[in-house]
Amino acid sequence: MVGWILKKILGSKNQREIRRMAPIVRQINELEGTFQNFSDDELRGLTASWKEDLAKLPTPEEQWKRLDEILPEAFAVVKNAARRLTDRGHTFTVCDQPMKWEMVHFDVQLIGGIVLHRGKISEMATGEGKTLVATLPLYLNALTGRGAHLVTVNDYLARRDAEWMGQLYSFLGLTVGCIQHDQDPSVRRQQYACDITYGTNSEFGFDYLRDNGMATTREQQVQRGYNYAIVDEVDSILIDEARTPLIISGPATISTHQYDKWKPLVEQLVRKQTMLCNRIASEAKEKFDAGKLEEGGLQMFKVKLGQPRNKQLLRMMEDPEKRKAIDKAELSFYQDTRKDELFALKEELFFTIDEKSQEADLSEQGRSFMNPDDPNAFVLPDLISEFTEIDLDQSLSDEDKEKQKGEKQQHCDAQAERIHNISQLVRAYCLFEKDVQYVVEENKVVIVDEYTGRKMPGRRWSDGLHQAVEAKEGVQIDRETQTLATITIQNYFRLYQKLAGMTGTAETEANEFHDIYKLDVAVIPTNRPVARKDSNDRIYKTRREKYNAVINEIKECHGKTQPVLVGTVSVEASELLSRMLKREKIPHNVLNAKYHMQEAEIVARAGQPGTVTISTNMAGRGTDIKLGLGVTDRGGLYVIGTERHESRRIDRQLRGRCARQGDPGASRFYVSFEDDLMRNFGAADRMTKIMERFGLEEGQELEHPWLNKSVETAQKRVEQRNYLIRKRTLDMDDVMNNQREVVYGYRNEVIDSEEPRPLIYEVIDEAVPAKVQEYLGTGKPGEDANYAGLLQWVNTTFPLGLNKDRAQFETRDPEANTQFLIEKIKDAYQRKSSHEEPTAVKSLERYIILNAIDRLWQEHLYAMDALREGVYLRAYAQKDPLIEYKAEAYDMFVELMANIKNEVLHNLFRSTSNLQAFENFLATLPQFLLKEHAPAAGSAGQQSVPQPQPAMAMAGGNGDGAGEMKLDLPVRRGGPKVGRNEPCPCGSGKKYKNCCGRVA
Repeated sequence: MVGWILKKILGSKNQREIRRMAPIVRQINELEGTFQNFSDDELRGLTASWKEDLAKLPTPEEQWKRLDEILPEAFAVVKNAARRLTDRGHTFTVCDQPMKWEMVHFDVQLIGGIVLHRGKISEMATGEGKTLVATLPLYLNALTGRGAHLVTVNDYLARRDAEWMGQLYSFLGLTVGCIQHDQDPSVRRQQYACDITYGTNSEFGFDYLRDNGMATTREQQVQRGYNYAIVDEVDSILIDEARTPLIISGPATISTHQYDKWKPLVEQLVRKQTMLCNRIASEAKEKFDAGKLEEGGLQMFKVKLGQPRNKQLLRMMEDPEKRKAIDKAELSFYQDTRKDELFALKEELFFTIDEKSQEADLSEQGRSFMNPDDPNAFVLPDLISEFTEIDLDQSLSDEDKEKQKGEKQQHCDAQAERIHNISQLVRAYCLFEKDVQYVVEENKVVIVDEYTGRKMPGRRWSDGLHQAVEAKEGVQIDRETQTLATITIQNYFRLYQKLAGMTGTAETEANEFHDIYKLDVAVIPTNRPVARKDSNDRIYKTRREKYNAVINEIKECHGKTQPVLVGTVSVEASELLSRMLKREKIPHNVLNAKYHMQEAEIVARAGQPGTVTISTNMAGRGTDIKLGLGVTDRGGLYVIGTERHESRRIDRQLRGRCARQGDPGASRFYVSFEDDLMRNFGAADRMTKIMERFGLEEGQELEHPWLNKSVETAQKRVEQRNYLIRKRTLDMDDVMNNQREVVYGYRNEVIDSEEPRPLIYEVIDEAVPAKVQEYLGTGKPGEDANYAGLLQWVNTTFPLGLNKDRAQFETRDPEANTQFLIEKIKDAYQRKSSHEEPTAVKSLERYIILNAIDRLWQEHLYAMDALREGVYLRAYAQKDPLIEYKAEAYDMFVELMANIKNEVLHNLFRSTSNLQAFENFLATLPQFLLKEHAPAAGSAGQQSVPQPQPAMAMAGGNGDGAGEMKLDLPVRRGGPKVGRNEPCPCGSGKKYKNCCGRVA
């Protein structure tokens, strides 16, 4: 009570923050009045002088302090420039459309600009001019000369805003760039070099990955740092898209999928399940008709497990009594005491589906249908037990043991591949609907974003799911992809030294913004009071009744020429409404993933008299809907939501499309008990009781503020679930992020180094001691020293031509041996490189290190993907998957860095910048070869597996590397090519890439 009274007297925290900015706003307006007496050149001169002053300050912190001091003057300059463009009737073209500048900053926009400069999120209602607000902090922060970025949701908005607001920046003497999807690297580099750069989040993110993970020279890198960024529609980019990481992928080396093979059988299986569920539903109906509610409820619960979207099930859920019986059966089976009965019930179906977690699981009956002749077709062999049995079998030679292990491993891989392919096909058929989650265009499956309704060409579902959907639709099945570079949206934007955002709806997710990005939300008051009327939701039993009510409402509004904007949650729903409106002969526009090109144009016309626009929920964000003549008198734009979205933010976005800048407007949502949100997360029991109490009949509706609360409770449940998914994605990626920073930092150090030779020597200084310790230990008494193994490694890796007598490892301690080898290796490398052109040698040295980093980093990403997928199973052993993931990821990373160094050493003497120069170098050496003195590559160790020979074997002389060097020219392949993921032909049982292929 006391808190409520204090809040009424003092205002909320947000209101107090806004009040504190009022003196700065007054100061800006006073200065702007003064600047009206300046000439254009004098006004531009302020920009140049500020840039010059800020360039003299050495650190970002000092620059930011200076920016805070000049903020009122800088904002006044921008406002004055906007006033000059307006007074002069400045005309220009934006996206090939003629436009006239008619904007000067309001006071609330100045407040929004201050909030953005301070690195916070500015929540401003739709139509309050966020695009213009961004010009203030972008201009101010661009003065540092270190770049300022504005991030939008699509290429069209990036180009539109860059050309539109670019008029203001150019007038003040700043340069503006815009990143577009199909630009060449040289063009991108120019755009990033501008003072202010506009682009989409995915373009910025992918450029970061290409710069740090794929570029091999400074000239190939396009970005120039991460100083200041404003994220437009910050909730869409930092929250809705944050569950999916940005991934640059390339085709996998080998593709072993069998989706086309299993597709016909899975199709038959799905048909059999449909027939079975329909038969069970018919039996349940008979039970219900006979008054046996409990038995009928049990039967329909079985249908719900096997086919949650079965039409008979959805119809029965409309009846309060039947719904209650089904819910009662479901609750009783999920008790611990009835686990066995639930398992038995699931086994009566071919497979079960969990809509919430998007999973499908075959039962024993389904497995026997898919593989009737092989009862173990879906059982993975216990490799550990089988390998132990092989090792204990005394009758087998070492070679036979390795061969049998390889066969067992191959069989296990084939089993796992088959199980995975069938599981993904069942998911594709039962959980992924065409025109809802994806569309088919030009013989390709294109994913549709569930939040924006926009198509996402180039994006693919991972883990083979995309290929399963391609097989289902009968389009070309593309090869599996392998991750080359990846980062989450969260971690990309956390690279910026200062980050801000703006949107119409951020307050509901304020905690997440603060927890993950350390961004506070400030709600900016509107320039004029909001005149929108938000009506209570109308709730119906069925979708059919709901859509009929929506059509009647549209007809009524269309009759009085009031414009209507209808928001849907899927492409399918928008096309269904379109067909219903065509039957009623009501002209309308449809805006969804299929008509992305005309998005902004259709939305801009939605406020004209009598216009009916159907739009997926967030399509057209960033485009104002201005009311046509006479629309104000008819009540303004009427927004109808055909379904509550999973997120309250999206619903608020839709409502906010009307009543901009004090215009009149109204909104209402229509909900049915068949909607996905209500089925999966709604309070089914409470709704059923309400239906019973009111005795709802066909076409009747429920409407009450309490019901709105019930729907919002369901939405909060989904938001919490999605937040946990995003948080877990971030926790996992934080581990990868630390590793990525080290690897990308090392890469950039190599690219930027004028002299890569010290980096090569650094690798030698770090890798050789580790190898010496591996073979000889630390020199303590009682340790077994493997001198032969060390000698073998040295002669396989370096052309030193040492033998046992010349190496004399036994006469020195490990430290002295390390020093001995390092000197020999550096001396040999010095003489090798002295015969080559110095500039070419530098490029070669960079290439050797970069090639080792890139190849092994890609393999590491592949291994980390596998670890991430499998680590959740450890929860069954009462272990925290995240802790397990961190521990194993660290061990894998330590191994990665060691492997990179060993790879560099391995390639150091196997590469040359010029073959002719290298042959000339060989010609200057004594021409004799004493190869028999060097130990054979396989003799030092006990393995029978053939070992790779050194590319250049140096022997003879005095064993100090000054003898004759032999160049082994490439050997032509005698047998068939072996894929990197195939079993190694040497019989070790390992994959080729991890065995002989590692150095091939």
